[in-house]
Amino acid sequence: MVRNVHERLVPAPLIEVGPLLDRLGGPDDVLWPSPAWVPMLLDGPLAVGVAGGHGPIRYRVTAYEPGRRVEFAFDPRSGLHGMHTFTAEAAGPDATVLRHVLAGSLSGVARLTWPLAIRWLHDAVLEELLDNAGRAVGAPPARPARWSPWVRLMHRFEGSRARAVPVPATPLLGDVLPRVDWTDAYAVARRPGTPTDPQAWADAAFRTPPLWVMVAVGVREALVGLVGIDRGGSSSFDTVRRRPDEVLLATDERHLDFRASVLVEPDRVVLSTVVQVHNARGRAYSALVRRVHPMVVRAMLTRAARLLSRSSNPAGAASTRIET
Repeated sequence: MVRNVHERLVPAPLIEVGPLLDRLGGPDDVLWPSPAWVPMLLDGPLAVGVAGGHGPIRYRVTAYEPGRRVEFAFDPRSGLHGMHTFTAEAAGPDATVLRHVLAGSLSGVARLTWPLAIRWLHDAVLEELLDNAGRAVGAPPARPARWSPWVRLMHRFEGSRARAVPVPATPLLGDVLPRVDWTDAYAVARRPGTPTDPQAWADAAFRTPPLWVMVAVGVREALVGLVGIDRGGSSSFDTVRRRPDEVLLATDERHLDFRASVLVEPDRVVLSTVVQVHNARGRAYSALVRRVHPMVVRAMLTRAARLLSRSSNPAGAASTRIET
């Protein structure tokens, strides 16, 4: 059996705190800590019978008292059998106890994943959610929840990863180069609440890449001069054209020209690459780069999504009360 309880004394009356529960899973949900975490989504307004979940954890509303209590029953296919419940109780005229209780049993692989991973991620999400309750009523926490090193590590695998997609037909990619020798595109899911500005995504991808990509670029800079290929300068991957939903980055060198489009769509971000090769050095260089390019771009875009989703403070501190 599992029983996990998180609660917080929120310094605001029930009439202010209770209605926050009524917004769970909806477009104006201020409690669920998204975009740092996969959002909680329901397939309709909060009511008994409405289904939803967050990520692979699925559940259905089985009880609902507006402003007081919301109960969800887990879909047993997730390996969790039981309920998780949010309640708001008055603790005086100017204070409310906001509580979440998960109670049930485990089956299958969940018997292993709950103690090793899910429980720690669950605790982190609930602590941020309780912090958000205080922020929503104008009483932010004195010590915001913090992620533990273990949660930080697991969070790296929690988000969406970039995948190959067809190159989109966008205004900035229309006639971007006289000739196209090769092109590709990769997309990553965009969580609600992450930036809609394509420049923010371009900066996150190209200016703060993963460490191993930075090392690889450093090695490239050290070696290419030996074979007559230009080293990249500070202007590499500068933005040369922009639209509200797309920016175009460019690098022109003697051996090849490179264009990259970063397109922000409602539910995804697409990074497209277009290359024109000029000479034999460019063809040799391009043949080598194309082998590692997919891995590099997927890593850069995946990391950009992770960085931009963490818009709130890192979490993971102990709650007022946690029982397991």
